[in-house]
Amino acid sequence: MKKNTILVAVAVIVGIGVLYYLANLPQNKTELPASPAAETPVVPAPTESAPKVDDQKDNITPSEPQAAKPEIKSETVIGKSIMGRDIAAYHFGTGTKEILFVGGIHGGYAWNTSLLAYQLIDYLKANPNAIPASVKATVIPVLNPDGLSKVVSATGRFSAKDVSSSPEARISGRFNSTPVDLNRNFDCGWKAEGVWQNKPVSGGKAAFSEPESAAIRDYAQNRKPAAVIAWYSAGGGVYSSSCGNGILPETQAITDIYATASGYKAYKNFESYQVSGDMTDWFAKNNVAAIGVLLTTPNDTEADKNLAGIKALFEYYSK
Repeated sequence: MKKNTILVAVAVIVGIGVLYYLANLPQNKTELPASPAAETPVVPAPTESAPKVDDQKDNITPSEPQAAKPEIKSETVIGKSIMGRDIAAYHFGTGTKEILFVGGIHGGYAWNTSLLAYQLIDYLKANPNAIPASVKATVIPVLNPDGLSKVVSATGRFSAKDVSSSPEARISGRFNSTPVDLNRNFDCGWKAEGVWQNKPVSGGKAAFSEPESAAIRDYAQNRKPAAVIAWYSAGGGVYSSSCGNGILPETQAITDIYATASGYKAYKNFESYQVSGDMTDWFAKNNVAAIGVLLTTPNDTEADKNLAGIKALFEYYSK
């Protein structure tokens, strides 16, 4: 009996040992650490609703409308002549103070004023830094393109060799195709019959009856320039503008500045003969500083003198 009891005890102890051993064996292979070399990267399946990166540029819709950047044009057409020729304006700089330079109001008679304007355009294209940040320069080289075409054989930019030597052609070129003297067609003391030297000339059927003068009127009313410089020939001098209300202080200031820098003599009024419907006087009537610069001769642009005056105005309006 004692022997049997011992055998049972031994059997229990062995059984417990076997159970303990089996309980500490690994249960399956997935619990074993995997070798890094054996790992397979997981690649997500493509999603059909997501467009390819290259396709997204054609499918992007901004959350808010994007405002278009304003286009800054270097040349605009402000109107047409009676014969349908463009009246072009060339713009330089982006400042808020616009200085307007006008040549060729007397067409082929004063062709050198248009040539001077083209020379200024060439200079500003080559020297954009000459314009202060606060200034915008606009050049209208030919306000009377029909009149210029009576004297100058070239279209657009021309040189002195393109100019007719005929005195008759030159005189006829002073007027537009109506024919009206455009510098008698503005609304300051306008008269249907004006005077040029000792000759009667047409001032048009009414102030601004001509498309050329109406074009610069509309441009100025829309843009409100700070100052206007109109070139004429010939005689020499810088003339202030007024329209029965005296010379504006700003007009007197730029008259003196341009005259001092250029070497021209300054005049308060044009007194050679009575002028009606003058362009610069119309600007004065509308409280815009304006001067008339008469070139000394009918053939020379006096580019250096005028450039000095222009630079002085740029400096004045840079402040």
